[in-house]
Amino acid sequence: MSKHYLTSLFSPSSVAVFGASDRVDSVGQIVFHNMLEGGFKGGLYPINSRVAEVQGCKAYAAISEIEAEVELVVIATPPKTVPDIIEECGKHGVKAAVIITAGFGEIGAEGQELERQVLVNAARYGIRLIGPNCLGVMRPSIGLNATFNNGGANAGNLALVSQSGALCTAILDWAQINDVGFSSVVSMGSSADVDFGETLDYLVSDSNTQSILLYIEGIRESRRFMSSLRAAARVKPVILIKVGRHEAGSKAAMSHTASLVGSDDAFDAAVRRAGVVRVETVTQLFSAAKALSCGFHPSGNRLAIVTNGGGPGVMATDRASDLGLVMANLSDTTITRLNEVLPPNWSHGNPVDIIGDAQADRYQHAVAACLEDPNVDGVLTILTPQAMTKPLEAAQVVIELANKYSKPLLTCWMGETQVAESRKLFAHSKKPNFRTPEPAVEVFSYLSDYYSNQKLLMQMPEPLSHHVAPDVEGARMVIEGALMDKRKVLSEMESKAVLAAFHIPVAQTMVARSPNEALLIAQQLGFPVAMKVNSRDITHKSDAGGVKLNLGNAQAVRAAYHEITENIKKNRPGAHMDGISIQPMIVKANGRELMVGVICDPVFGPVITFGAGGTMVEVMGDAQVTLPPLNSFLARDLINRTNVSRLLGAFRHMPPVNMEALESVLLRVSEMVCELPMLTEMDINPLILDEHGVLAADARVVVEFKQPSADRYSHMAIYPYPTHLVNHWQLADGMDITIRPIRPEDAELVQEFVRNLSEQSRFFRFMNSVQELSQAMLVRFTQIDYSREMALIAVTEIQGKEVELGVARFAINPDGESCEFALAIADNMHGKGLGQRLMTTLMESAKAKGLKVIEGEVLKNNTDMLHLMDRMGFDVCTSEDDDSIKAVRKVL
Repeated sequence: MSKHYLTSLFSPSSVAVFGASDRVDSVGQIVFHNMLEGGFKGGLYPINSRVAEVQGCKAYAAISEIEAEVELVVIATPPKTVPDIIEECGKHGVKAAVIITAGFGEIGAEGQELERQVLVNAARYGIRLIGPNCLGVMRPSIGLNATFNNGGANAGNLALVSQSGALCTAILDWAQINDVGFSSVVSMGSSADVDFGETLDYLVSDSNTQSILLYIEGIRESRRFMSSLRAAARVKPVILIKVGRHEAGSKAAMSHTASLVGSDDAFDAAVRRAGVVRVETVTQLFSAAKALSCGFHPSGNRLAIVTNGGGPGVMATDRASDLGLVMANLSDTTITRLNEVLPPNWSHGNPVDIIGDAQADRYQHAVAACLEDPNVDGVLTILTPQAMTKPLEAAQVVIELANKYSKPLLTCWMGETQVAESRKLFAHSKKPNFRTPEPAVEVFSYLSDYYSNQKLLMQMPEPLSHHVAPDVEGARMVIEGALMDKRKVLSEMESKAVLAAFHIPVAQTMVARSPNEALLIAQQLGFPVAMKVNSRDITHKSDAGGVKLNLGNAQAVRAAYHEITENIKKNRPGAHMDGISIQPMIVKANGRELMVGVICDPVFGPVITFGAGGTMVEVMGDAQVTLPPLNSFLARDLINRTNVSRLLGAFRHMPPVNMEALESVLLRVSEMVCELPMLTEMDINPLILDEHGVLAADARVVVEFKQPSADRYSHMAIYPYPTHLVNHWQLADGMDITIRPIRPEDAELVQEFVRNLSEQSRFFRFMNSVQELSQAMLVRFTQIDYSREMALIAVTEIQGKEVELGVARFAINPDGESCEFALAIADNMHGKGLGQRLMTTLMESAKAKGLKVIEGEVLKNNTDMLHLMDRMGFDVCTSEDDDSIKAVRKVL
């Protein structure tokens, strides 16, 4: 309804430049020169108290001398001047600032204090800041070049957001000669105020931006970042580079899991769940962006290659194997069709070698056949300029096919002089073209990643995945007992008790504190048994000599007790030893040893890992990670990405394992992560799986105290589907209604609801003449992030089909304390109390999140809504911006 709160920052009507100068090569001189050269059409004011004129424009000694309104200021003055400048700008009504100046939080205590003063002054007046220590901001379409870059940028539909100003300049230089244009270029600098999350929020709503490119060095607020990243990726392709993939050092790990998983693994898992494509180089960044903007509809990872040379086809195939792509198995129909149009000596498989004398007609037949094959998800067409080849004609044919089919069609015209015109034609037609096969295959892998990651993005798991609820309180009591003893590491018995509370099968275990007690327990459990040291201080029990297996009689048990005790005294003399745990020796002839774990990443919170288990777990290194919450689809995805997954089917003499039991354990671990914020690390190793089921043979849990929060899932980067908000209600006429949070699969339901609203109701809801929701609007309405917004729909069942009767939603404002709401009710439901019920439920949800105010805008002729607001105790007044709108507000 109202313009985005960062509009003044990215699309200002007027700009003032502090430090604007005529001194050649000074930052202020370059910034103001860029603003003039860019052709900024709004008001432009240089501020410099020492001169009367800057670069031919009247200069002002202070912003207070400017009689007109200034929306954005750009600051290129010494650090110590910046806090007072922000104060002056606040008094003048400035809404946003770009602080190019360096020398703040990045240089020590003095700089940190300056940055604090800047932020305090900015907050006092509601000024939003980019920087400090940044290159600046560009919006080429409006001539805004508030940077000290050496030159501007072409207008286009790509948005670039970077934490590195230096990389921005390199990319902009590269883009000029490669005819790449931008809707926005944003150098984040220190991100003291506006961060990636808020910038992404703006770009999602920006109609000039079709794709978003990110260069990331580090993330601070993971929830905001993930929320905004997921919102952006739902409607626009997002491609990113993340540097710092390899840790220079690592802390001492308290668990196997922590030693296996680095911060980059967690980041990679996060961007996969966000539906984003990650690349490694700048060239790949733009190649992926071009491919995703071509209108392709990626649908998988099965690649077909059509080539007129065997060697390039093999090169492409090798690279596809490196990247985990599948070489498509052409259908019998396609083979038959190709036999009819290709010479007898064609390759009769994939790659499809159409022979060196191939003309354009062979390319047309072969490429079309592959594109129409249901076993093929994309085609790479390769041409090498041989004596009889006509590259331009072949290029024209391929372009026609690319315009006809939606499957990805990539081209690689190898060589230089003979294919130069073809490359120009591909570029003019905006079709991805490559000089060698390998980068073309890489781009197809990005398209494949985009498809698979978008499927992950669509998943909205609930916090509890099973009908049988876990004993959450019982598990909490075990953890709280350990914390009261000032212990962070649970004993094996306590760890298994927590697992058992979540219905994860555990091996029956008892603790002996003397050799005689060990004998009695072993006889009670039955031979053979396994014995392990029970110590909260020892993670790797085998390494300390604390494990004895397959003990078949009393003498062996007594000897093992003494031997374990002596080993611990010798190898770990400082470790606290609380007896020795004894359990039946688990012998599963067809068992596979696996490992499931949890770590708490400092940025993204809890991360679940899965892979091969046993004593060689670190050496094997077969661990894949994902972010909770999980559902069956996400659990299977995690399993299938490991090497050990290939051993879970029928293998030699062993039958396939019980996959449902394994999925169940992963889902139960997800439940633990959701409901136990105090859980920071966990190992289940080995988790023994066979055809009959699964058993946790050993477990280790690490916990720490967490301050209770009003937001029950504040410890997680991805918010689970809030099942606790589902409630049932009955109208006076007996109609049963369910009020529940919206889901992605409700898109058709929502479309039908809006379609059936009267024209007046649609106008009241959207304040314009919306007839049908676009696909982008449907995505925005149904694929929401429950951590920062909520949409509750009222549904009933009519003739076996769910029908939407109304919807109420809120979005949290940037202040984090208030939210803006919207409400729509089916025309035939007016006057039945549904609107009040939805609003009451919505306000309860907002209050539970710690929000203090709910507000909205209502057309003044929408009398029914205004009467409802009055009944519910809202304050109503005329909007300051538009007298046809009433502003409504209520303190929660």
